[in-house]
Amino acid sequence: MWIADQWKDYELLDTSEGNRLERWGEQILVRPDPQAIWKSEMKRKEWKNPNAIYHRSNSGGGKWEIRSLPETWKVRYKDLCFQVKPMNFKHTGIFPEQAVNWDFMRKRIENAGRPIKVLNLFAYTGGATMACAKAGASVAHVDASKGMVQWAKENAVLCGVRDCPVRYLVDDCMKFVEREIRRGNVYDGIVMDPPSYGRGPGGEVWQLEDKLYPFMVQVMKILSPNPLFFILNSYSTGLSASVMEYLLRLTLPKGLGGHFESGEIGLRTADGKAFPSGSVARWYAED
Repeated sequence: MWIADQWKDYELLDTSEGNRLERWGEQILVRPDPQAIWKSEMKRKEWKNPNAIYHRSNSGGGKWEIRSLPETWKVRYKDLCFQVKPMNFKHTGIFPEQAVNWDFMRKRIENAGRPIKVLNLFAYTGGATMACAKAGASVAHVDASKGMVQWAKENAVLCGVRDCPVRYLVDDCMKFVEREIRRGNVYDGIVMDPPSYGRGPGGEVWQLEDKLYPFMVQVMKILSPNPLFFILNSYSTGLSASVMEYLLRLTLPKGLGGHFESGEIGLRTADGKAFPSGSVARWYAED
């Protein structure tokens, strides 16, 4: 498991009975996590007085119970800075375990010794975009949600990359890739975090199990002849890291060489336990 253990403004304090206790800067949140199937002793005092709790509904979804929480606030990761806030379905705008991928991409971009173009698909609020821009890459940031793309632009200001070569595109990722194929545009690095289910701005339906393989086949057509990396993330319990690596091996152009790796990404609790939070499969070129 790759552990995102370089955070100072985020801390996974404890997990118990389907919930995680977290510190986001100075704010304490309790959010549901179905993987926390155990019961801890819950000795930490923060369990008793969090700033906000997300309550699941028996009919699906849920809502926040806000006790004492600013509308938005900021957290930092190394030289990156992000705006966070409570959103629908327990989200905050950042997945802290993804820091392992941010570091992975930055290292390879900085050591590439050449200009690097990166495509960030299903780009959300832009954690990967900010990391790649900080490393000197030009980035195409694509997400179907206008609100998420605007949030990414605000993060760019906080991270000091507002004037970097980043294109922010509100678009259906599949349609965008099809147009890039016709245009002949290619990218040296591609990172994608496809949802289990989603809709594009025109009502296009995305169903992970049905769409991912044919989409990967298309995406590989815009990978440059001399690529640097390809990262596939998933939070779907039905898509294991091994399956994602197999999919990468199956669809990546032949003869590239390089290295494949896959596994869980996660966080470490305050008492030192490794807590899995997602899966990733990665390919990267020879150093």
